[in-house]
Amino acid sequence: MTMSLFDSKKTDNFISKKPLADKMRPRSFDMVVGQDDIAGKDSGFRKLVEQNKIPSCIFWGPPGTGKTTLAEVVALASDADFVCLSAVTAGVADIRRVIESARLNQQSKQRRTILFIDEIHRFNKGQQDALLPHVENGTIIFIGATTENPSFEVNNALLSRARVFVLNSLCEEDLIKIINNALFDVERGYGTLKININEDTKASIAGMADGDARTALNIFEMAVNLGVSENNQSEIFINQDLLKQVLQKNQFIYDKNGENHYNIISALHKSLRGSDAQASLYWLARMLESGEDPIYVARRLVRFAAEDVGLADPQALVLSISAMQAVRLIGMPECNVHLAQITAYLAKAKKSNALYTAYGLAASDAKETSHLPVPVHLRNAPTKLMKDLGYGKDYKYNPDYKEPVNQEYLPKELKNRKYLNF
Repeated sequence: MTMSLFDSKKTDNFISKKPLADKMRPRSFDMVVGQDDIAGKDSGFRKLVEQNKIPSCIFWGPPGTGKTTLAEVVALASDADFVCLSAVTAGVADIRRVIESARLNQQSKQRRTILFIDEIHRFNKGQQDALLPHVENGTIIFIGATTENPSFEVNNALLSRARVFVLNSLCEEDLIKIINNALFDVERGYGTLKININEDTKASIAGMADGDARTALNIFEMAVNLGVSENNQSEIFINQDLLKQVLQKNQFIYDKNGENHYNIISALHKSLRGSDAQASLYWLARMLESGEDPIYVARRLVRFAAEDVGLADPQALVLSISAMQAVRLIGMPECNVHLAQITAYLAKAKKSNALYTAYGLAASDAKETSHLPVPVHLRNAPTKLMKDLGYGKDYKYNPDYKEPVNQEYLPKELKNRKYLNF
Protein backbone atom coordinates (compact mmCIF):
# COMPACT_ATOMS: atom_id res chain seq x y z
CA MET A 1 0.00 0.00 0.00
CA THR A 2 1.11 3.59 -0.58
CA MET A 3 2.26 5.34 2.58
CA SER A 4 2.01 9.09 2.98
CA LEU A 5 4.91 10.47 4.96
CA PHE A 6 3.63 14.01 4.79
CA ASP A 7 0.44 13.62 6.82
CA SER A 8 1.90 14.45 10.22
CA LYS A 9 -1.40 15.54 11.82
CA LYS A 10 -2.43 12.36 13.58
CA THR A 11 -4.72 12.19 16.57
CA ASP A 12 -3.10 12.33 20.00
CA ASN A 13 -4.65 8.97 20.81
CA PHE A 14 -2.99 7.34 17.80
CA ILE A 15 0.38 8.94 18.50
CA SER A 16 0.34 7.76 22.10
CA LYS A 17 -0.04 4.16 21.01
CA LYS A 18 2.88 4.21 18.58
CA PRO A 19 6.13 2.68 19.87
CA LEU A 20 8.75 5.21 20.92
CA ALA A 21 11.15 3.92 18.25
CA ASP A 22 8.56 4.69 15.58
CA LYS A 23 7.71 8.12 16.97
CA MET A 24 11.38 9.11 17.17
CA ARG A 25 12.21 8.20 13.57
CA PRO A 26 14.33 10.95 11.98
CA ARG A 27 12.49 13.17 9.51
CA SER A 28 15.55 14.59 7.79
CA PHE A 29 19.17 13.74 7.05
CA ASP A 30 20.30 16.09 9.84
CA MET A 31 18.36 14.02 12.37
CA VAL A 32 19.98 10.72 11.37
CA VAL A 33 22.53 9.57 13.95
CA GLY A 34 25.64 7.52 13.29
CA GLN A 35 25.59 7.11 9.50
CA ASP A 36 27.56 10.15 8.36
CA ASP A 37 28.99 8.35 5.33
CA ILE A 38 25.47 8.26 3.91
CA ALA A 39 23.51 11.00 5.70
CA GLY A 40 26.25 13.50 6.50
CA LYS A 41 26.30 16.92 4.84
CA ASP A 42 29.31 16.01 2.72
CA SER A 43 28.09 12.58 1.63
CA GLY A 44 27.64 11.97 -2.07
CA PHE A 45 24.37 10.10 -1.52
CA ARG A 46 22.78 12.98 0.38
CA LYS A 47 23.83 15.45 -2.30
CA LEU A 48 22.24 13.29 -5.00
CA VAL A 49 18.98 13.09 -3.06
CA GLU A 50 18.93 16.83 -2.44
CA GLN A 51 19.44 17.36 -6.18
CA ASN A 52 16.52 14.96 -6.81
CA LYS A 53 18.86 12.54 -8.57
CA ILE A 54 18.07 9.55 -6.39
CA PRO A 55 19.85 6.35 -7.44
CA SER A 56 18.34 2.91 -7.04
CA CYS A 57 20.17 1.47 -4.08
CA ILE A 58 20.37 -1.20 -1.39
CA PHE A 59 20.95 -0.41 2.28
CA TRP A 60 22.85 -3.27 3.89
CA GLY A 61 23.40 -3.43 7.62
CA PRO A 62 22.46 -5.00 10.96
CA PRO A 63 19.00 -4.49 12.50
CA GLY A 64 18.29 -1.07 14.00
CA THR A 65 20.92 0.85 12.05
CA GLY A 66 18.48 3.01 10.10
CA LYS A 67 17.78 1.28 6.79
CA THR A 68 14.03 1.95 6.77
CA THR A 69 14.57 5.37 8.31
CA LEU A 70 16.94 6.41 5.52
CA ALA A 71 14.44 5.27 2.88
CA GLU A 72 11.73 7.40 4.49
CA VAL A 73 14.08 10.38 4.80
CA VAL A 74 14.86 10.05 1.09
CA ALA A 75 11.13 10.10 0.35
CA LEU A 76 10.57 13.16 2.52
CA ALA A 77 13.48 14.98 0.89
CA SER A 78 12.35 14.23 -2.66
CA ASP A 79 9.46 15.08 -4.92
CA ALA A 80 8.37 11.47 -5.30
CA ASP A 81 5.67 9.10 -4.14
CA PHE A 82 6.80 6.49 -1.63
CA VAL A 83 5.56 2.90 -1.61
CA CYS A 84 6.70 0.40 1.01
CA LEU A 85 6.52 -3.37 0.58
CA SER A 86 7.79 -6.12 2.83
CA ALA A 87 9.42 -9.04 1.05
CA VAL A 88 7.96 -11.30 3.73
CA THR A 89 4.35 -10.67 2.64
CA ALA A 90 4.54 -9.18 -0.87
CA GLY A 91 4.63 -11.08 -4.16
CA VAL A 92 4.91 -10.47 -7.90
CA ALA A 93 1.26 -9.36 -8.08
CA ASP A 94 1.97 -6.60 -5.56
CA ILE A 95 4.98 -5.48 -7.56
CA ARG A 96 2.91 -5.31 -10.74
CA ARG A 97 0.29 -3.14 -9.04
CA VAL A 98 2.95 -0.74 -7.83
CA ILE A 99 4.57 -0.61 -11.27
CA GLU A 100 1.27 0.16 -12.98
CA SER A 101 0.50 2.90 -10.48
CA ALA A 102 4.02 4.31 -10.89
CA ARG A 103 3.65 4.35 -14.67
CA LEU A 104 0.35 6.26 -14.46
CA ASN A 105 1.87 8.70 -11.96
CA GLN A 106 4.76 9.32 -14.28
CA GLN A 107 2.54 9.90 -17.29
CA SER A 108 -0.20 12.00 -15.71
CA LYS A 109 1.61 13.86 -12.91
CA GLN A 110 5.27 13.62 -13.95
CA ARG A 111 5.96 12.29 -10.46
CA ARG A 112 8.41 9.50 -9.83
CA THR A 113 7.78 6.62 -7.44
CA ILE A 114 10.18 5.25 -4.87
CA LEU A 115 9.55 1.56 -4.20
CA PHE A 116 11.08 0.52 -0.89
CA ILE A 117 11.31 -3.23 -0.28
CA ASP A 118 12.26 -4.26 3.23
CA GLU A 119 14.16 -7.55 3.62
CA ILE A 120 14.81 -7.74 -0.12
CA HIS A 121 16.91 -10.87 0.48
CA ARG A 122 13.65 -12.76 1.10
CA PHE A 123 12.49 -12.21 -2.48
CA ASN A 124 13.20 -15.20 -4.74
CA LYS A 125 14.83 -14.89 -8.15
CA GLY A 126 11.52 -14.52 -9.98
CA GLN A 127 10.33 -11.75 -7.69
CA GLN A 128 13.63 -9.89 -8.01
CA ASP A 129 13.63 -10.33 -11.80
CA ALA A 130 10.17 -8.73 -11.94
CA LEU A 131 11.75 -5.46 -10.80
CA LEU A 132 14.56 -5.36 -13.36
CA PRO A 133 13.02 -3.72 -16.46
CA HIS A 134 11.20 -1.11 -14.39
CA VAL A 135 14.33 -0.16 -12.46
CA GLU A 136 16.28 0.02 -15.72
CA ASN A 137 13.76 2.19 -17.59
CA GLY A 138 13.22 4.50 -14.64
CA THR A 139 9.57 3.71 -13.95
CA ILE A 140 10.52 3.26 -10.29
CA ILE A 141 13.41 4.20 -8.05
CA PHE A 142 14.18 1.02 -6.17
CA ILE A 143 15.46 1.06 -2.58
CA GLY A 144 16.04 -2.25 -0.86
CA ALA A 145 16.98 -3.04 2.74
CA THR A 146 18.71 -6.19 3.88
CA THR A 147 20.61 -7.60 6.84
CA GLU A 148 22.25 -10.20 4.58
CA ASN A 149 25.21 -9.80 2.24
CA PRO A 150 23.68 -8.60 -1.07
CA SER A 151 26.43 -10.40 -3.00
CA PHE A 152 24.89 -13.70 -1.92
CA GLU A 153 21.21 -12.82 -1.52
CA VAL A 154 20.45 -10.42 -4.40
CA ASN A 155 20.52 -11.38 -8.07
CA ASN A 156 23.54 -10.08 -9.94
CA ALA A 157 21.27 -8.43 -12.52
CA LEU A 158 19.43 -6.41 -9.86
CA LEU A 159 22.64 -5.78 -7.91
CA SER A 160 24.29 -4.28 -10.99
CA ARG A 161 21.43 -1.75 -11.27
CA ALA A 162 21.62 -0.59 -7.66
CA ARG A 163 24.32 0.98 -5.54
CA VAL A 164 25.02 -0.77 -2.25
CA PHE A 165 25.44 1.39 0.86
CA VAL A 166 26.75 -0.28 4.01
CA LEU A 167 25.29 0.81 7.35
CA ASN A 168 27.35 0.05 10.44
CA SER A 169 26.20 -0.84 13.94
CA LEU A 170 25.79 2.24 16.09
CA CYS A 171 28.41 2.91 18.75
CA GLU A 172 27.61 3.62 22.41
CA GLU A 173 27.94 7.37 21.88
CA ASP A 174 25.41 7.25 19.04
CA LEU A 175 22.92 5.23 21.08
CA ILE A 176 23.21 7.56 24.07
CA LYS A 177 22.55 10.50 21.74
CA ILE A 178 19.42 8.74 20.46
CA ILE A 179 18.27 8.07 24.04
CA ASN A 180 18.84 11.74 24.90
CA ASN A 181 16.84 12.81 21.85
CA ALA A 182 13.89 10.78 23.13
CA LEU A 183 14.44 12.02 26.68
CA PHE A 184 14.21 15.70 25.78
CA ASP A 185 11.93 15.75 22.71
CA VAL A 186 8.69 17.42 23.82
CA GLU A 187 6.69 16.62 20.69
CA ARG A 188 7.51 12.96 20.14
CA GLY A 189 9.48 11.82 23.17
CA TYR A 190 9.43 12.29 26.94
CA GLY A 191 10.31 15.97 27.13
CA THR A 192 7.17 16.72 29.15
CA LEU A 193 8.05 14.15 31.82
CA LYS A 194 10.49 14.51 34.69
CA ILE A 195 12.83 11.56 34.25
CA ASN A 196 15.86 10.97 36.45
CA ILE A 197 18.47 8.84 34.63
CA ASN A 198 22.26 9.07 34.94
CA GLU A 199 24.91 8.56 32.28
CA ASP A 200 25.90 5.08 33.50
CA THR A 201 22.32 3.87 33.15
CA LYS A 202 22.13 5.29 29.64
CA ALA A 203 25.39 3.48 28.87
CA SER A 204 23.85 0.26 30.21
CA ILE A 205 20.90 0.62 27.84
CA ALA A 206 23.31 1.30 24.99
CA GLY A 207 25.33 -1.78 25.90
CA MET A 208 22.26 -4.00 25.99
CA ALA A 209 21.15 -2.63 22.60
CA ASP A 210 24.43 -3.77 20.98
CA GLY A 211 24.41 -1.24 18.16
CA ASP A 212 20.64 -1.36 17.54
CA ALA A 213 18.78 1.97 17.90
CA ARG A 214 15.36 0.31 17.90
CA THR A 215 16.36 -1.98 20.76
CA ALA A 216 17.79 0.93 22.76
CA LEU A 217 14.56 2.93 22.43
CA ASN A 218 12.41 -0.13 23.21
CA ILE A 219 14.33 -0.75 26.43
CA PHE A 220 14.14 2.94 27.36
CA GLU A 221 10.40 2.99 26.65
CA MET A 222 9.77 -0.10 28.80
CA ALA A 223 11.83 1.42 31.61
CA VAL A 224 9.83 4.66 31.49
CA ASN A 225 6.52 2.79 31.44
CA LEU A 226 7.58 0.64 34.39
CA GLY A 227 8.88 3.72 36.21
CA VAL A 228 5.52 5.45 35.73
CA SER A 229 3.60 2.48 37.10
CA GLU A 230 5.87 2.14 40.15
CA ASN A 231 6.06 5.84 41.03
CA ASN A 232 3.18 7.80 42.43
CA GLN A 233 5.40 10.87 42.47
CA SER A 234 5.91 13.18 39.52
CA GLU A 235 9.56 12.16 38.99
CA ILE A 236 10.47 8.88 37.26
CA PHE A 237 13.69 7.20 38.41
CA ILE A 238 15.43 4.91 35.92
CA ASN A 239 18.39 3.03 37.35
CA GLN A 240 20.11 -0.36 37.13
CA ASP A 241 17.57 -2.04 39.40
CA LEU A 242 14.73 -0.89 37.19
CA LEU A 243 16.53 -2.14 34.07
CA LYS A 244 16.85 -5.56 35.70
CA GLN A 245 13.10 -5.60 36.18
CA VAL A 246 12.58 -4.59 32.57
CA LEU A 247 14.60 -7.51 31.29
CA GLN A 248 13.68 -9.88 34.13
CA LYS A 249 17.17 -11.38 33.66
CA ASN A 250 19.66 -9.94 36.09
CA GLN A 251 22.64 -11.71 34.53
CA PHE A 252 22.02 -10.16 31.14
CA ILE A 253 22.58 -6.58 32.26
CA TYR A 254 25.62 -5.43 30.30
CA ASP A 255 27.28 -2.14 31.02
CA LYS A 256 30.63 -0.57 30.33
CA ASN A 257 31.80 -1.26 33.89
CA GLY A 258 30.45 -4.83 34.18
CA GLU A 259 30.12 -8.13 32.36
CA ASN A 260 29.68 -6.67 28.93
CA HIS A 261 29.68 -8.14 25.47
CA TYR A 262 33.47 -8.22 25.17
CA ASN A 263 34.10 -9.64 28.63
CA ILE A 264 31.80 -12.59 28.02
CA ILE A 265 33.25 -13.49 24.63
CA SER A 266 36.66 -13.25 26.30
CA ALA A 267 35.48 -15.64 29.01
CA LEU A 268 34.26 -18.08 26.36
CA HIS A 269 37.55 -17.87 24.47
CA LYS A 270 39.66 -18.43 27.58
CA SER A 271 37.46 -21.33 28.76
CA LEU A 272 37.87 -23.01 25.36
CA ARG A 273 41.62 -22.45 25.49
CA GLY A 274 41.68 -24.02 28.95
CA SER A 275 39.76 -27.08 27.64
CA ASP A 276 36.92 -26.51 30.12
CA ALA A 277 33.85 -27.70 28.23
CA GLN A 278 31.49 -26.98 31.14
CA ALA A 279 32.48 -23.33 31.45
CA SER A 280 32.58 -22.94 27.68
CA LEU A 281 28.97 -24.10 27.37
CA TYR A 282 27.93 -21.79 30.19
CA TRP A 283 29.45 -18.69 28.57
CA LEU A 284 27.98 -19.72 25.21
CA ALA A 285 24.53 -19.94 26.81
CA ARG A 286 25.01 -16.55 28.51
CA MET A 287 25.63 -14.97 25.12
CA LEU A 288 22.86 -16.69 23.19
CA GLU A 289 20.18 -16.33 25.87
CA SER A 290 20.95 -12.62 26.19
CA GLY A 291 20.17 -12.16 22.52
CA GLU A 292 23.70 -12.15 21.08
CA ASP A 293 23.91 -12.58 17.31
CA PRO A 294 24.64 -16.31 16.78
CA ILE A 295 26.62 -15.49 13.63
CA TYR A 296 28.97 -13.37 15.73
CA VAL A 297 29.53 -16.30 18.09
CA ALA A 298 30.06 -18.67 15.15
CA ARG A 299 32.66 -16.34 13.62
CA ARG A 300 34.58 -16.23 16.89
CA LEU A 301 34.57 -20.04 17.07
CA VAL A 302 35.89 -20.28 13.50
CA ARG A 303 38.70 -17.94 14.49
CA PHE A 304 39.44 -19.99 17.61
CA ALA A 305 39.62 -23.19 15.55
CA ALA A 306 42.57 -21.80 13.58
CA GLU A 307 44.18 -19.65 16.26
CA ASP A 308 44.16 -21.98 19.26
CA VAL A 309 43.54 -25.47 17.86
CA GLY A 310 45.23 -25.08 14.50
CA LEU A 311 47.38 -27.93 13.27
CA ALA A 312 46.82 -29.98 16.44
CA ASP A 313 43.39 -30.85 14.96
CA PRO A 314 42.85 -29.46 11.42
CA GLN A 315 39.32 -30.94 11.41
CA ALA A 316 38.30 -28.32 13.98
CA LEU A 317 38.27 -25.59 11.33
CA VAL A 318 36.17 -27.70 8.96
CA LEU A 319 33.61 -28.43 11.67
CA SER A 320 33.53 -24.81 12.83
CA ILE A 321 32.71 -23.59 9.35
CA SER A 322 30.02 -26.29 9.09
CA ALA A 323 28.54 -25.05 12.36
CA MET A 324 28.50 -21.47 11.09
CA GLN A 325 26.73 -22.62 7.94
CA ALA A 326 24.15 -24.42 10.08
CA VAL A 327 23.58 -21.20 12.02
CA ARG A 328 22.99 -19.31 8.76
CA LEU A 329 20.56 -21.94 7.48
CA ILE A 330 18.57 -22.56 10.66
CA GLY A 331 18.93 -19.52 12.92
CA MET A 332 17.96 -19.18 16.57
CA PRO A 333 16.75 -20.83 18.67
CA GLU A 334 17.28 -24.13 16.80
CA CYS A 335 20.93 -23.44 15.97
CA ASN A 336 21.90 -23.26 19.64
CA VAL A 337 22.60 -27.01 19.63
CA HIS A 338 24.97 -26.68 16.67
CA LEU A 339 26.91 -23.98 18.46
CA ALA A 340 26.93 -26.09 21.62
CA GLN A 341 28.30 -29.06 19.67
CA ILE A 342 31.19 -27.15 18.11
CA THR A 343 31.90 -25.38 21.41
CA ALA A 344 32.24 -28.71 23.23
CA TYR A 345 34.39 -30.09 20.39
CA LEU A 346 36.76 -27.12 20.45
CA ALA A 347 37.03 -27.27 24.24
CA LYS A 348 38.04 -30.94 24.13
CA ALA A 349 40.32 -30.64 21.07
CA LYS A 350 44.11 -30.61 21.39
CA LYS A 351 45.49 -27.10 21.27
CA SER A 352 48.30 -25.51 19.28
CA ASN A 353 48.92 -21.84 18.56
CA ALA A 354 51.89 -22.62 16.30
CA LEU A 355 50.12 -21.23 13.22
CA TYR A 356 49.08 -18.06 15.03
CA THR A 357 52.62 -17.49 16.30
CA ALA A 358 54.17 -18.36 12.94
CA TYR A 359 52.01 -15.89 11.07
CA GLY A 360 52.82 -13.16 13.59
CA LEU A 361 56.54 -13.68 13.02
CA ALA A 362 56.11 -13.81 9.26
CA ALA A 363 53.97 -10.66 9.30
CA SER A 364 56.61 -8.82 11.30
CA ASP A 365 59.31 -9.78 8.80
CA ALA A 366 57.01 -8.92 5.88
CA LYS A 367 56.50 -5.37 7.19
CA GLU A 368 60.22 -4.82 7.74
CA THR A 369 61.41 -6.40 4.47
CA SER A 370 58.73 -5.43 1.96
CA HIS A 371 61.46 -3.83 -0.15
CA LEU A 372 63.14 -7.19 -0.82
CA PRO A 373 62.66 -8.42 -4.39
CA VAL A 374 61.18 -11.82 -5.22
CA PRO A 375 64.02 -14.23 -6.15
CA VAL A 376 64.38 -14.30 -9.93
CA HIS A 377 63.80 -18.04 -10.24
CA LEU A 378 60.41 -17.69 -8.47
CA ARG A 379 59.12 -14.86 -10.65
CA ASN A 380 56.30 -15.28 -13.14
CA ALA A 381 57.35 -15.06 -16.81
CA PRO A 382 54.24 -14.65 -19.01
CA THR A 383 56.07 -12.68 -21.73
CA LYS A 384 59.20 -13.24 -23.85
CA LEU A 385 60.79 -10.09 -22.42
CA MET A 386 60.43 -11.42 -18.89
CA LYS A 387 61.92 -14.74 -19.93
CA ASP A 388 64.81 -12.91 -21.60
CA LEU A 389 65.40 -11.07 -18.33
CA GLY A 390 65.76 -14.42 -16.58
CA TYR A 391 62.40 -14.53 -14.82
CA GLY A 392 61.71 -18.12 -13.79
CA LYS A 393 65.14 -19.35 -14.90
CA ASP A 394 66.48 -22.41 -13.04
CA TYR A 395 63.18 -22.92 -11.22
CA LYS A 396 62.71 -26.57 -10.34
CA TYR A 397 59.16 -27.85 -10.81
CA ASN A 398 58.75 -30.12 -7.81
CA PRO A 399 56.47 -32.79 -9.37
CA ASP A 400 59.21 -33.53 -11.90
CA TYR A 401 61.52 -34.77 -9.16
CA LYS A 402 61.22 -37.96 -7.16
CA GLU A 403 63.68 -36.84 -4.52
CA PRO A 404 63.34 -33.67 -2.40
CA VAL A 405 64.19 -30.51 -4.30
CA ASN A 406 66.96 -28.30 -2.94
CA GLN A 407 65.59 -24.88 -3.75
CA GLU A 408 65.37 -21.61 -1.82
CA TYR A 409 61.93 -19.96 -1.62
CA LEU A 410 62.71 -16.99 0.63
CA PRO A 411 64.64 -13.85 -0.26
CA LYS A 412 68.33 -14.49 0.35
CA GLU A 413 68.31 -12.04 3.27
CA LEU A 414 65.83 -14.32 5.06
CA LYS A 415 67.46 -17.63 4.17
CA ASN A 416 66.85 -20.37 6.77
CA ARG A 417 64.32 -18.22 8.63
CA LYS A 418 61.97 -20.44 10.71
CA TYR A 419 58.42 -19.37 11.51
CA LEU A 420 56.48 -22.59 12.04
CA ASN A 421 57.66 -25.00 14.68
CA PHE A 422 55.21 -27.87 14.71
